[in-house]
Amino acid sequence: MKAKLIMSGLAALGFMAGTSSVYAQDDAARDAIAERLAPVGQLCLQGQDCGTAAAPPSDSSSGGDIDGEGIYGNVCSACHETGAAGAPVRGDEAAWAERTEQGFATLLEHSINGIGAMPARGGNPNLSDEEMEAVTAYMVEPVMEVPELGGGDEAASEESATEEGAVEETAAAEDEAAIEETAVASDDAASEDDAAATEEASGGSGLDGEALYASSGCVACHASGVAGSPVLGDADAWAARLEKGTDELYASAINGIGAMPAKGGNPNLADEEVMAIVDYMVAEVE
Repeated sequence: MKAKLIMSGLAALGFMAGTSSVYAQDDAARDAIAERLAPVGQLCLQGQDCGTAAAPPSDSSSGGDIDGEGIYGNVCSACHETGAAGAPVRGDEAAWAERTEQGFATLLEHSINGIGAMPARGGNPNLSDEEMEAVTAYMVEPVMEVPELGGGDEAASEESATEEGAVEETAAAEDEAAIEETAVASDDAASEDDAAATEEASGGSGLDGEALYASSGCVACHASGVAGSPVLGDADAWAARLEKGTDELYASAINGIGAMPAKGGNPNLADEEVMAIVDYMVAEVE
């Protein structure tokens, strides 16, 4: 009798253990399915507290990991190693003296927005402000003390805000002087025959395409073939472009094409002035 009771108890225990094992396996399977169906990420809107789901800030935001030297070599060296179009050569203290006196913030603003013959962002609109800060720092490092990058220099920010009006006034004065100089040069160009030739070369607009070519910044690239630009007077380099027709050349010059920014990086030029420059450059190879 005792033996039967013992056997019955062992059988009951075995059944309970088996049932528990089945339940445990079912729970594990459900957990695995839930894990596979779980979302792979979390939508986090600006201003919300997303906890650990928020991505860490990019190192490039500080500018410390940006290769300023590499950007300089790819974009800026064409002019700043040769002095093309009056660009100050890197490391030339005399050429940089008056510029460094304006402070790093002003130099950075000129790099971003352009000044004189230099187009905005060196002619590469894809460069970010942080990349421009890094390449500007690399460029002037041999001739001045560069502040900490990444917006940490509050004094530089204050200096930039203080000098903003003065910079705009200086730029306006330079533009006005350039216009007056162009007008004087055009008046001194002399005879009626010369004036008629100039008008014909500019498509009948009466604008002096040659003077605009020299003063607008186009000469910086088209005199030496920077970034693959066709050199002025090189018939072979211009042949394929001339086949497209004058209207397409106008559109490319006004809107930009390839490495050339819109209006050659000089947004102050009117469409008619850009067209006059194109007419002059075409006339040099026809």
